[in-house]
Amino acid sequence: MSSPLPSEKAFVPFVSVENMMRLVHHIGLETLLAELTDVIEADFRRWELFDKTPRVASHSREGVIELMPTSDGEIYSFKYVNGHPKNMAQGLQTVTAFGLLAEVSTGYPVLLTEMTLLTALRTAATSAMAARHLAPKGARTMAMIGNGAQAEFQALAMKAVCGIDHIRLYDIDPLATAKMARNLSGRGLTVTACTSSQSAIEGADIITTCTADKQCATILTDNMIGAGVHINAIGGDCPGKTELHRDILLRADTFVEYPPQTRIEGEIQQMELDYPVTELWKVITGQAEGRRDTRQITLFDSVGFAVEDFSALRYVRDRLKGTGFYQDLDIIADPDDPRDLFGMLQRAR
Repeated sequence: MSSPLPSEKAFVPFVSVENMMRLVHHIGLETLLAELTDVIEADFRRWELFDKTPRVASHSREGVIELMPTSDGEIYSFKYVNGHPKNMAQGLQTVTAFGLLAEVSTGYPVLLTEMTLLTALRTAATSAMAARHLAPKGARTMAMIGNGAQAEFQALAMKAVCGIDHIRLYDIDPLATAKMARNLSGRGLTVTACTSSQSAIEGADIITTCTADKQCATILTDNMIGAGVHINAIGGDCPGKTELHRDILLRADTFVEYPPQTRIEGEIQQMELDYPVTELWKVITGQAEGRRDTRQITLFDSVGFAVEDFSALRYVRDRLKGTGFYQDLDIIADPDDPRDLFGMLQRAR
């Protein structure tokens, strides 16, 4: 006798890399970045509803593997993500990821998806969200220090959300800069390739640092930073990795996602525990001040937080409807009698 067909609950929509790319092109990259920015901001406005914990990290000499969980009480999400800078020498990605959404009420998964591409998209959208609230009004020029896998997404999010139209590029590897300039050609941006980080930040209203080496580096020094700029420091993601000289932090007003995580992983790991920071969600909800004047230096010390992944997963789930850009995976055992898992196994012989 054949076993009954699984119920709909047994099938979980899975978005492969191929289908994620199809979804991005179906929506339009800049449209997606703008929409995702708004979805992340909407979740930041209800920040207090979310379970929050620093990511669970397993560190090794080669890199880090992390789990990033959160829930708003109705939906649970987690992301698996790694960071292995030496991978690039082997032709591998530095960062890979996948993620899952589940119903809190049943514990059943409702979405499984690649998140290597999606992490780049949500990181760019989060940067743009921060800049929308913290960058000087009328900002048109951004310096992009570090021209690796996430850099183009950062540039296009700033264009779509903040109106940036000039990108100044620098990377210690000129091939990375050439790659980024080539990829941004025809995108409506003026692109200037620079030979140093100092020349890249000349005239920039927004400075974004996004480097990969897991060490305490000094990508920017205090004398390089003039009054009135906004800095997105997004390269930090683990203990022992920073990009900015600490004297910059002494002059800047620093904004963070979740202080217990950022004090371990972000630029502020260099500072004393009483170094003042402002949680970005409080600026977004009007509970704290963001940019006060034209001479203020604002710093978004971004390490990436699980709520942003939750937002990205929720966005993808909503945007999948009616597209067919997914596969149904039979990954939940679904016996007709919930007590008879063994019987289901036997009937499959």
